[in-house]
Amino acid sequence: MPRDTARDPRYDILFEPMKIGPVTARNRFYQVPHCNGMGRNYPSSMAEMRRIKAEGGWAVVNTEEAEIHPSGDHSPWNGGRIWDDRDVPYLARMVEGIHEHDSLAGIQLNHAGLMASNRFSRLPPMAPSHQPVSDNDPVQARAMDKQDIRNLRRWYVNGAKRARDAGFDIIYVYAGHRLTTLSHFLSRDWNQRSDEYGGSLENRIRLLREVMEETKEAVGGTCGIAFRFSVDELRGALGMQSGGEGRDVVEMLAEIPDLWDVNIADWENDSATSRFKQTGYQDEYVSFVKSITTKPVVGVGRYTSPDQMVSLIKNGHLDFIGAARPSIADPFLPKKIEEGRIEDIRECIGCNICVASDSTFQPLRCTQNPTMGEEWRSGWHPERIAPRAADESVLIIGAGPAGLEAARALGQRGYGVTVAEQSDRIGGRVADERALPGLAEWGRVADYREYQISQMPNVNLYLNSPMSAETVAEFEADHIVLATGATWDRTGRGRANPLGIETAGGASVFTPDDIFKGMIPEGPVVIFDDDHFYMGGSIAEKLLEAGLYVTFVTPSATVSAWTGYTLEQHKIQAKLMEMGARMVLSHNIAQINEGHVIAECGYTGTETKIDCAHTLLVTMRQPDDTLADALAAAGISATKIGDALAPSTIAAAVHAGHRYARDLGLDRGDDVPFERELIELSHTKRHIPEL
Repeated sequence: MPRDTARDPRYDILFEPMKIGPVTARNRFYQVPHCNGMGRNYPSSMAEMRRIKAEGGWAVVNTEEAEIHPSGDHSPWNGGRIWDDRDVPYLARMVEGIHEHDSLAGIQLNHAGLMASNRFSRLPPMAPSHQPVSDNDPVQARAMDKQDIRNLRRWYVNGAKRARDAGFDIIYVYAGHRLTTLSHFLSRDWNQRSDEYGGSLENRIRLLREVMEETKEAVGGTCGIAFRFSVDELRGALGMQSGGEGRDVVEMLAEIPDLWDVNIADWENDSATSRFKQTGYQDEYVSFVKSITTKPVVGVGRYTSPDQMVSLIKNGHLDFIGAARPSIADPFLPKKIEEGRIEDIRECIGCNICVASDSTFQPLRCTQNPTMGEEWRSGWHPERIAPRAADESVLIIGAGPAGLEAARALGQRGYGVTVAEQSDRIGGRVADERALPGLAEWGRVADYREYQISQMPNVNLYLNSPMSAETVAEFEADHIVLATGATWDRTGRGRANPLGIETAGGASVFTPDDIFKGMIPEGPVVIFDDDHFYMGGSIAEKLLEAGLYVTFVTPSATVSAWTGYTLEQHKIQAKLMEMGARMVLSHNIAQINEGHVIAECGYTGTETKIDCAHTLLVTMRQPDDTLADALAAAGISATKIGDALAPSTIAAAVHAGHRYARDLGLDRGDDVPFERELIELSHTKRHIPEL
């Protein structure tokens, strides 16, 4: 909430203007290109999301990848597209919104090469050499000939000119993350050419240099030219290394671009979760770049602390503080530092729910920021909210993520809010899960909301306050909200076993809730994961750390399968294997007996006996309906939100709490609670000739 405060002079350096070729950024806060699941399919949502970033103080706001030609078609991914002039208007709308707040608009042009199967365009993919595409489609990219190379250079120049005409201030030449044809030409393994575009680094960099120089010649007088490059691919000598060819590339191109945007590859390394990488983890790889070039350098590292940002600049590591995920968690992060409100920053927790949204082709989501992706379609602003509709009171029962966010947002609207929490701590599931290996930063979900609520005189929070139907009735609140959460099912019910698992009377069965209570079993444990997100793997890691022998059984072909969307599945499975866990994949548990379980192969039905002292079930959660049922029996109306209504992710719980707060007292007046972007019918008619 805004207060009459002033910026700490220690942070003045963050607000110095910086030149990028012919344009000037008003400060050093730089939203690097990032995906958003909106792009060309939800252009109004995309434009408003970017506009709000500019309003929040980001001096540079970039697009996601924008395809320059149908031969690099990422469908069904909802990315950007600038194939021809028909794509210019929706991009121009985004630029207009960014310019409203005196920020610079940048566009990341890309040709995806063997990263795209061209599922929509149906054109054969192209690459430096004959190579299967990177996904599992049964498609190969064809080797580019000299005419293809000339065409690619022309497509880049045409894309840059269209971007300039749309009003963009910064044009990207993108060769990072191993996701672009330009990076594929740089690659030792993907580029197997024997002509002047293959072999030595001088040859492999040739196309990149040509594209950069021609782009600069075409639009460099009016637009800054940024080069995004992964200086280290963490692949050893086979890939770029910051102490090897990665450094050589910087030295060879040092003064050509107007700005260096540097990172590491692949994407799962660049956008690593907080479970595996701490803030600032990229600095050791990219800090050398500024010593080689006189041009400004931007880098990322999930930075949210202004002190750390200042240190990076004063130590000569970076000129701009780049951000993707921190700008999603708090679009107003720069403004809050500028206004001396650093305690109000919603810090990124590094969970990668944002990445998962893009990976599943839906508008961007964020655990910390429930307004992300809702700016246009729901009219939600991350800092502003409508005042209360009436002078009414709200009783919220449960101080988990849904209850805390509902209390915070209702308090901001001006309602009188009381939160009753039956335990001696706030956070609900977050309080438990933040104690699991690698998940400490997730506690920011509770910490941020606890602080915000503490500043509101109209919100009162009471711990150790179990509620009954009688005490709820005595409270006489105008509105009652149940945010009582959920508990893990002990019967094995879930996707693979909707009726539960046959369990012998003497069998020892645990759930994650038992582990949260400190009940660490003794002896070999079978963990059955039918949830497929982080919980099964996190519990396994905790038990392995405690010295237990763990057998991990799952119906999926991989451990924690859904974390493939959050870019950490490989790391999770590798870590459990390194710690000594036994993996039994593609198996269901048919029986739980005393001293063993029977696992059944999902393909052949073959049964395997696995000896164990205990079975830990991670299958599904049951909403806690105890109080809800008592209130219903007493004729007291209440609204369930979050896990108390439908167990899901922490992000879903926060969003549910926020939606309740936004909607209270308002009549949406429609069965569809948000705006939709509908495709207009083309006026062009196609006539198929008769035979």
